[in-house]
Formats: sequence, structure tokens, C-alpha cells
Amino acid sequence: MYSKCKLESSTVESNDGVTLRARVFKPNGDVKENLAIVLVHPYSILGGCQGLLRGIAAGLTNNGYMAVTFDMRGVGRSTGRPSLTGFSEVNDVISVCKWVCENLSANTIVLLSSWQWSVSCNLSNGGAPIAGSAVDLIEQVIGFVSIGYAFGLIASILFGT
Repeated sequence: MYSKCKLESSTVESNDGVTLRARVFKPNGDVKENLAIVLVHPYSILGGCQGLLRGIAAGLTNNGYMAVTFDMRGVGRSTGRPSLTGFSEVNDVISVCKWVCENLSANTIVLLSSWQWSVSCNLSNGGAPIAGSAVDLIEQVIGFVSIGYAFGLIASILFGT
């Protein structure tokens, strides 16, 4: 799965001092454009983590795109604690995108997010509304792909999307 990419680990400091663990998937050959695709995992309180997105990231990389996954606060090796509202996680997305532009020679970003159905909570996971809330706050974002944006009106109230 990873034969056509280089995988690097890194840390990103959020604007409130939380350290986020990130993985950068780089194609072995030429990178298409000056574009990075930042993947936002499902809401951590409901079980989301960057590992859920590695298959998508590897597929993007195998097609020549640089992809970045990261664990939001309180997940995996990232420090801090998840928030109940998702506002801190929106700032995590912003911090990662800023880091990508400053450290990976990308001047444009596509945010890609997904959700998962949590059987134990009977809720759809809010990674898509968190990423969607960050779109207008990041100048370099030129596109937003949401796989299963299922919260609808509830997301508008919770996350201001």
C-alpha cells in the first residue's frame, strides 16, 4: 500500500500549546502541483484517529498528491484533551494547515474529512463539520471534500458551519 510513497512523522504545535502528531505521505516521484491534502479524522471523542485515514492518504499519494494526516488533541501521541464542543479541534485543523504551508512547500490545501458511524453512541462522528468550520479560516484552502457530512442542522448549531 505504501510502496509509492515516503512516510514521515512530525509534530505540530497548535496555537494553544498542544502538540499534535502528524504523518506526511509524500509521493516517491513528482508531486502534483504545490498542493497538500490535509485529512481530518472523525471526532476524537467518538473514537476518531488519523489511522482511520491512512488508506485514503496512501491512495492519494500513490496518485502523486502529498497527503497529511494528524491526531487531534488527546488522541494517540497528541497532547491535550478533546473538547466537547469541537472548537479546539477546529483550531487543530488550522494549526496543521499553517504548518503544512510553512514546512512542506505547499501554497494550496484541500481539506478532506470523513465521518464514521459509532454503533455504541448511535451518532455520526463530527470530523466533517470540524473541518468544514475551518475552511473559511484558512486562506490557502482551495477545496473541501467531506465524505458523509451527516450532522446537517446540528453541525450548524454546534460548529457554526
